[in-house]
Amino acid sequence: MADQNGARNLLTGDAPGKTLATHAVSALRQGILDGALTPGSRLRIEELRSRFGMGASPLREALSQLAAEGLVQRLDQRGFRVATAEASELNDLIETRCLIEGAALRASIETGDDCWEERIIIAHRRLSRLPRSLGAEKFIPNPEWDKLHLAFHNALIGACRATTVLEICETLHHRATRFRNLSNAVAWRQREVGHEHDALVAAALERRANEAVDLLSSHYRKTGVLVGEALAVSGRGSRPEIQGA
Repeated sequence: MADQNGARNLLTGDAPGKTLATHAVSALRQGILDGALTPGSRLRIEELRSRFGMGASPLREALSQLAAEGLVQRLDQRGFRVATAEASELNDLIETRCLIEGAALRASIETGDDCWEERIIIAHRRLSRLPRSLGAEKFIPNPEWDKLHLAFHNALIGACRATTVLEICETLHHRATRFRNLSNAVAWRQREVGHEHDALVAAALERRANEAVDLLSSHYRKTGVLVGEALAVSGRGSRPEIQGA
């Protein structure tokens, strides 16, 4: 069921048992990650009520949660906006991911069992079967690819035996996804992400920890280079600020 603007009414949504706030978090997060809600744009409660077909309370709860995740920024006495996309933020995000996920990947390689290996193989196979873009000529984010991409990276570090670290890594992944989609808008044909994933899987499964961590860092830094180009094109940043550019 959709409202007059064509957006799905979340009150009739799927996944019974989820709260309205949970639905709102999912819908708003996806809108931010795929660029439908652009960096820096205001998130006015009345507009969101009309768009998503729910009351103000669950929307405010959802916005507060997304602010904690770094996807939304709270404006003093003036509501919320989508987090801006700045080169300095991306640089910090990349360094944080390299440090935390690199350590988690190393720990997983040291302790991972056969089940860990199987999860990686399955996640990699599922991801490789989907296109990153829903469009052939223009980049259109594929939400299903984004979900499987998260599952793939979670599988790689899933044997680190630190639940809090895994939760932090998932939040960092969501923050990085919107930057990655910005870069894909101008450079998605320039990159063979599948080949990078293939190399990561091979190194992890063959227990080459140093190589795997280096490949993961390179994977993230390459995103930084392309995002730097995208930010420069959009006027929101400059390539020289991105480490690895």
